[in-house]
Amino acid sequence: MALRPCRGAVALLGGLLLALTAAPFQAIAATTPTKAPPAEGTGMVMVLDSSGSMADDDGSGSTRIASARKAVGTVVDALPDGYPTGLWVYGADKPKGCDDTRLAQPVAALDRAGIKKAVAGLEPKGDTPIGLSLRKAAQDLPRPAGGSIGKRTILLISDGEDNCQTPPPCKVAAQLAASGVDLHIDAIGFQVAGKARSQLECIAKAGNGQYYDAPDARSLARQLQRAGQLSADGYRFKGKPVRGTATRSGAPDIGPGQYLDSIGPNEERYYATDLDAVSTADFSATVVPQPGAAVDSLDTLRTRIAYGTDSSCDSTSEMFGQTEGATPLTSGVSRVPSQGGTSTCDKAGRYWLVVERKAAKGSDAARWPMELTFHVEQPLAKGVTPAQSEPEYGAGDKDATLPTGASKDVTGGTGFNDARTLHPGVWRDKILPAQTLWYKVPVGWGQQLRYDVEFGNEPTVRGYSSHISYGATQVYTPFRAPVGSGAGQFSRHASYDGRLAALSMGTVPVSWTNRYETHPNVIPVHHKGDFYLAVTLGAKASQIAENPRIGVVLRVAVLGKEKSGPEAGASAAKVDTSPGESGRSADGGDGGGGGWSTGRVVALAVGGVGVLLLAGLALAYVRARRKPAAAEGNSDPMRGGSW
Repeated sequence: MALRPCRGAVALLGGLLLALTAAPFQAIAATTPTKAPPAEGTGMVMVLDSSGSMADDDGSGSTRIASARKAVGTVVDALPDGYPTGLWVYGADKPKGCDDTRLAQPVAALDRAGIKKAVAGLEPKGDTPIGLSLRKAAQDLPRPAGGSIGKRTILLISDGEDNCQTPPPCKVAAQLAASGVDLHIDAIGFQVAGKARSQLECIAKAGNGQYYDAPDARSLARQLQRAGQLSADGYRFKGKPVRGTATRSGAPDIGPGQYLDSIGPNEERYYATDLDAVSTADFSATVVPQPGAAVDSLDTLRTRIAYGTDSSCDSTSEMFGQTEGATPLTSGVSRVPSQGGTSTCDKAGRYWLVVERKAAKGSDAARWPMELTFHVEQPLAKGVTPAQSEPEYGAGDKDATLPTGASKDVTGGTGFNDARTLHPGVWRDKILPAQTLWYKVPVGWGQQLRYDVEFGNEPTVRGYSSHISYGATQVYTPFRAPVGSGAGQFSRHASYDGRLAALSMGTVPVSWTNRYETHPNVIPVHHKGDFYLAVTLGAKASQIAENPRIGVVLRVAVLGKEKSGPEAGASAAKVDTSPGESGRSADGGDGGGGGWSTGRVVALAVGGVGVLLLAGLALAYVRARRKPAAAEGNSDPMRGGSW
């Protein structure tokens, strides 16, 4: 006989769940975060449809152009100060004419008032020359110089298809995307269907961008804000330009440092270096596709270290593991001289660092910008005996106790180079669908990192129930080697459907001798330093969540006493009591203890689907949806929801 809780019990349980779990997400700052100056050659130009059909009723008692004006105002308010932004319009000046396209606001440091004024003066009149407008808009975008990599975005907003076809818009999109790895075209279809939607989807795909569907005014504002913020928050590259070769012959020489290149589908890139017989060499490659670009779950980034005529010291492969859309992908590999000094790769000489990208048919065909790092670790001083390896998770396993105190606001970085420093405690942020946020945590000799990620309970879009997305995380060593899933301890992915979803992740303790272990999740954890956390929300969450951004909470612990060095018998290191980089706790706490407990959610993987259990509570619960808020800035993503 099945037991069913009475209404009172369900209500009480719902209240307890809300009190225990919602607090970290409440009052997440709605203000525009402060960002570092954009990289050279970075900027966005919006191309806005002002053709005659934009004067039609949008179904809410307003015109489509009026809704577009509000949506553009929303996105410019959400963009970071100074982000280079411009506006191009078509169909705004005459009833007929396939040359009716003009620059309404040049791409320059963000002028919110200027863009809003330009949009306010538009009156729909004419034709829809999309292809010509895309070509001209691209000419107004800044170009990176000296081999640097920026991010140039054309954001098209249209309610119909190109009725001029001079030139064909899909062909123009493909030509523009081929002009550089840093340019892409996103398209938002406002109340479109049939041929018009197909054409806009074609433009986005050919332009290495995303298509966003906006069936009403609310979704137009939401999708436009997401697209704009993803552009502004693009990965910040750093490094010296280098051009790898397709074979070992003629491969460029590189030394320790950081480099920039690009790689196409099913391509290999070679880089040459000279190594001695005793040092460890750590090599990583990070590819950064456009967020949400088409990928297969088995699309692979492989790094390897080659030696001699046909020898390979080691190789590592990383896959996307999902088909929802591309995210940054990193593979790392090390050449570790053997303890006995008898391995083929123990010899001094010429080595090649190799990157290979494998892509399935139908996956994104664009070249992807790629960031490379190369480090050389000198051996320990003669006579120093390293501490023994620590291949077990021990206290840092999936059942570890993590902080539950008051949470602090934090704004994650765009990549490894601007990852935000976190210290032990509870931190909260907001994430866009298809976005990856980056953080780093200092971890010393003998210590291990352990953390949980929780994706917030969100008001959902009507009709969302057929959609499901995912949340994911990965931890990387100071040399950018991914640690993996922890020998079965943790799961990197959890299903997300607008309800609370949680993930756990961690590392074994840092030990110099871990490099001689056999397990791939242990070997990389062989040096102290900043360990990087990447947190990703799947692209399909844009079809689920009503708010443009979704609340995310990180509970971070660094377990164990730090040792002063890697040697056996090392003394305890001096304790560092410096605060983290983030802002204050929203409820006045210090993020590390005081205040009331928020509880903890544990994610268990069952058949690949995340099952959420609240510690200490086994009853099922009923979750009521609240009415969606009108705008993200005027609502709290967790307040008023029940669990």
